[in-house]
Amino acid sequence: MNGASREALAAARERLDALTDSTSVDASTLADELAAVTALLDREAGLRRVLTDPAQSGEAKAQLVQRLIGGQVSGAAADLVSGLARSRWSQPRDLVDALEELANIADLTVAEKTGTLDDVEDELFRFGRIVSSNTGLRAALTDRAASSSAKVELLHRLLGGRAKPVTERLVVRLVTAPRGRSLEAGLESLSKLAAERRDRLVATVTSAVPLSDPQKRRLGDALAKLYGRRMHLNLDVDPDVIGGIRVQVGDEVINGSLADRLDDAARRMAS
Repeated sequence: MNGASREALAAARERLDALTDSTSVDASTLADELAAVTALLDREAGLRRVLTDPAQSGEAKAQLVQRLIGGQVSGAAADLVSGLARSRWSQPRDLVDALEELANIADLTVAEKTGTLDDVEDELFRFGRIVSSNTGLRAALTDRAASSSAKVELLHRLLGGRAKPVTERLVVRLVTAPRGRSLEAGLESLSKLAAERRDRLVATVTSAVPLSDPQKRRLGDALAKLYGRRMHLNLDVDPDVIGGIRVQVGDEVINGSLADRLDDAARRMAS
């Protein structure tokens, strides 16, 4: 993705992280709902053109999304897709690609929360190697004449009980909805997404008052540079943190005012 689409996807990933941080949102269900909307827009070229038309207002497109899917998916999924519709996209297909990526990330979030993300990454990589080396298996999984149910049954026999449930879900989705990609390319993409997800750190940030968007960006950038890894911020507000902020990354806790901590982070990076 380029330009506007890349920015729209980055913003959507932040919204997805915020949603899946909530204990009230079932990430597996959200993944299924986003995958269903992906399939809808993949089929309906006219609809995706409407939802990415820069001549239409973002609010009008968001309202269209709510009318179309508001009663069929959860509020979290509808709100996320509405947000995508409000964004600007370089080309219509980028919206569908973004939705598919968000569905996969939602499933990877399940693995992250259950402590199985490393296993999922490894299983995706190893399954890709198996497919590359087994022409018969590859042919069976990519045969356009074979039904989706037959492919799902084959995958269940191969992976059921041998791989993590998230791995099986991701592979089944890829095989039954390849969207023009080779199986190897799709598995490689999933492996990279899992690796990227695994390589990020989570910072729990508690502040006396809500942080502004510029403050969040500055803090996230400073922490990412300090730790050398991408940083996701879980934000909380506690009035007892008078005039300051508390940041916890793993077992390390940083206390102090926002400005002081950012300045300190800059000094530590320079030293």
